[in-house]
Amino acid sequence: MSFDHRIFNFAAGPATLPEEVLKQAADEMLNWRGLGTSVMEISHRSKEFMEVYEEVVQDLRALMNIPSNYEILFLQGGGLGQNAAIPMNLMPLAKNGPRADYIVTGIWSEKSYKEAQKYGIANLAASSAAEKFNTIPPRDTWELSDDAAYVLYCANETIGGVEFPNVPDVGQTCLVADISSNFLSKEMDVTQCGVWFGGVQKNIGPSGVTIVIVRQDLIGHSMGITPLIWDWSIQAGTQSMINTPPTFSIYMAGLGFKWLLKQGGVKVIEKRNKEKADLLYSYLDQSSLYENRVTKEYRSRMNVTFFLKDESLNAEFLEQSNAAGLVALRGHKAAGGMRASIYNAMPLEGVKTLVEFMRDFERRA
Repeated sequence: MSFDHRIFNFAAGPATLPEEVLKQAADEMLNWRGLGTSVMEISHRSKEFMEVYEEVVQDLRALMNIPSNYEILFLQGGGLGQNAAIPMNLMPLAKNGPRADYIVTGIWSEKSYKEAQKYGIANLAASSAAEKFNTIPPRDTWELSDDAAYVLYCANETIGGVEFPNVPDVGQTCLVADISSNFLSKEMDVTQCGVWFGGVQKNIGPSGVTIVIVRQDLIGHSMGITPLIWDWSIQAGTQSMINTPPTFSIYMAGLGFKWLLKQGGVKVIEKRNKEKADLLYSYLDQSSLYENRVTKEYRSRMNVTFFLKDESLNAEFLEQSNAAGLVALRGHKAAGGMRASIYNAMPLEGVKTLVEFMRDFERRA
């Protein structure tokens, strides 16, 4: 397989990045800011890198309208690391011993729920496992605790292609949102959650950084067993530099923020993302070969899952789509089928090309 142009990469993460960002990073690789070195080779405590860091924080605040009473942390360990850090930092806030509520709508929120059981009582307040994670349980069926330190939900399930259309209302209890897959894909009111967290490897930049946006009053309550690396109080007090941070990933995230600001910000990219998702779902809904199994109101704009009704055609579909430069369409092994991840950097042209290929494949099947 050989191409004289970039492919359309539908991978769920690490995912496609804006070509403009990649070109700038390439141009600066050997001589960043005239220093005769790469940004990867300078000290994270140097004046030059601290300027990068401060600008990255400032741009993210602007993009999400993050209030001053929220800290922004750039951490390592991915979302799985935060699955442990969140209960260790927040469960002590519960009135009657460490306790938290979990809304399980897919594999990632299920992982969060299972990890939390190591640190206290994790109450399964709602689950759509019986529906094969193809929907979100109605809000009036959630069995929330009276004394939970927080309620955690996954705003977008990467594997199942399920997305909350809005931030759920859980009253006065602190809400924690895993936004790994829809980070900066649409406007979000930061004040609706006490904690937002997510990896950058889908909508922002290359893997290596997990961003945690946490309200200041929720910091400083960690369990004694909390490792220094995941203690939000220590990280907030050291600008996320208790150890050497992933400097290149932070720099690349910054380029991603600049690119998004140049596009017009989150409001503009949300409109573009809706157009891409609507195009693909509209085709799936009228197809006789493909189907999406997620309840319509909970379909993800970022991760469009679909199945060939004749699964004997799966291998041929993947082989031909790869040859056409439409790659990484195989669904997650836990879910099967196909998945097209159409994050911020996926152009409308890519989705149009995918739909044209799928239509042609259907005609020939």
